[in-house]
Amino acid sequence: MRIPIVNEQDEIIGYEERETRNPKHICRVTGLWVTDKDQNILLAQRALVRKFNPGMWGPAVSGTVEEGETYKSNIIKEAREEIGLVNFKLILGPKNRVSSGHEYFGQWFTAIVDNDYLFVKQIEKVENIKWFAKSEIIKLLDENPAMFSKNFRSYLNLFSPDK
Repeated sequence: MRIPIVNEQDEIIGYEERETRNPKHICRVTGLWVTDKDQNILLAQRALVRKFNPGMWGPAVSGTVEEGETYKSNIIKEAREEIGLVNFKLILGPKNRVSSGHEYFGQWFTAIVDNDYLFVKQIEKVENIKWFAKSEIIKLLDENPAMFSKNFRSYLNLFSPDK
C-alpha cells in the first residue's frame, strides 16, 4: 500500500510503500477520540499480532492515510473497518506534527457515540474495545503506563483536560 509523503507544510511531495517507508519521511495519520454523553472514553486495544504496539491500549480508531485518501475519508474508513462504527457525526479536531522516531502529521477527529452502540471489532487489528471513565484511565496510566500506546497521556490531556 502506497502512502503520501509530505513536507513540513503537510504538502504531498511523493509516495512510498508503507512497509518500506523511510521512518524519517513524514506521513499522515488519523485518530478518532470517541466519548459518550457521560464523558466516558472509548479505547481500543491493538491486536496482539500487530507489528507496532501489539496489545497496547490507545484511541478508539487510528490509521495511516493511503494514496488517494484525505484525512477525513481515511478516518471514516478506519472507523468502519476497525470497530464497525458507521453513520456518526464526525467533528474535526486538532492536527499536530509528531517527531518521535516515526515522523507524521496527526489529524484528530472526535465523535460522541451512545455507550450502547454495538461495536464490531476487526480481529486482525483490534483485540478489545472498552469504555473507560477518565479517572480509571489516569489510574491505569500511573500504575502501568506500558499498557498504553506512546504519547497516550498527551492525547488524554488534549481531549479531556483537567478542568
